[in-house]
Amino acid sequence: MRPQGESPRGQSLDRQIVSLALPALGALVAEPLFVLVDSAVVGRLGTSELAGLSLASTLLMTVVGLCIFLAYATTAAVARRTGAGKRAEALQAGIDGLWLAVALGTALAVALLAAAPWAVSVLGADGHVATHAVSYLRWSAPGLPGMLLVLAATGVLRGLRDTRTPLWVAAGGALLNAILSVTLVHLVGMGIAGSGLGTTVAQLAMAVVLGAVVVRGARRAGASLRPHRAGIWAQALQGLPLFVRTLSLRLAILLTVYVATGLGALTLAGHQVVNAMWGLTAFALDALAIAAQALVGTALGAGDVARTRAVLRRCLQWGVLGGAALGVVVAALGPLLAPLFTSDAAVQDAVVAGLVVAGVLMPLGGWVFVLDGVLIGAGDGRYLAWAGILTLVVYAPCALAVRALAPGGAAGMVWLWVGFAGVFMLARALTTGLRARSTAWMVTGA
Repeated sequence: MRPQGESPRGQSLDRQIVSLALPALGALVAEPLFVLVDSAVVGRLGTSELAGLSLASTLLMTVVGLCIFLAYATTAAVARRTGAGKRAEALQAGIDGLWLAVALGTALAVALLAAAPWAVSVLGADGHVATHAVSYLRWSAPGLPGMLLVLAATGVLRGLRDTRTPLWVAAGGALLNAILSVTLVHLVGMGIAGSGLGTTVAQLAMAVVLGAVVVRGARRAGASLRPHRAGIWAQALQGLPLFVRTLSLRLAILLTVYVATGLGALTLAGHQVVNAMWGLTAFALDALAIAAQALVGTALGAGDVARTRAVLRRCLQWGVLGGAALGVVVAALGPLLAPLFTSDAAVQDAVVAGLVVAGVLMPLGGWVFVLDGVLIGAGDGRYLAWAGILTLVVYAPCALAVRALAPGGAAGMVWLWVGFAGVFMLARALTTGLRARSTAWMVTGA
């Protein structure tokens, strides 16, 4: 009998979590780094350009975020089949996910190109801010098929417990994006449009590399590369509850941007920086959720309920401690980070205030992100969908009250982030925490 907490291969649970989470951390952090680099580059053009980027990047990430089920559902499906010893079936599900990503990405790119002005106006932007936002959206929209293919391919590799390949590809993509952004925005003189074009090129390049890796693995396992209607449809149905869950999250983020817009261009510009930093730290903590997804899916596929509980407990401990550590760093570095993104002193004050609030509440975020990962890995999408709707209903009145009553500037930023990182995240923590205490989500088998 092996010692408690040991895998069949002799690795401790902590070592397995770290071996999956560290590479996943690098891959996850690369995406918000795209936004941070774009924010730093575009921020030097002026406050209206930075505010336009805030709106446009939020809309773009909303579209991509709504399709995160391409990664999450695929991770769970591939992990379960792998845990049950059905590798060829696992990779076949992955190939079907790639085809779904390409089709969905193409359709969304066309829709975003056409609807960009309308979408920007709905969020209350006008004048130069709206013009810059529309420009960024239209130059970045052609990269959507690549962005979604990256999600699906990454999900396949995570399900196979390979988080290193996405790390190297994401690092290369982030570097390419940084080079293109500086070159096209400032050297070529394209302005904010150059930032959008750089994002498109980098995402398409990442999609080609990751897609090739999955295709090669599928061929070795004997899986078909042709699109299978039944398999694609099954992937879509499996992802539907996660789509609803993600929709509720993105609506909350859009609502937060709507509130920031109502508090003025200064608060909106500052929110872009704070939100980018929150995304960076949130994705860092989400690396633990990725590890939990893969380990929980594999354990449930193998019928090991005791190990599933062990993964849950240990990942939650890592999440809260990691959130506390990152929160201290974020809050302390605010005065040093703010000048990197803007020369406007008032915007800098708002950024510093927002980062302090985000840092204090980061441990709560660590708890929420890990629980999300555990339940997603277990395939508990239907509960997460209903929980997402409930948390949005709780958060909406709070957010609208901030828009109506809060002042602009640093004080408004504080209230904005107390609402989002406090009220909204607490509602998520309660709904997922209550579910995790039960056994209803622990369904075993492939």
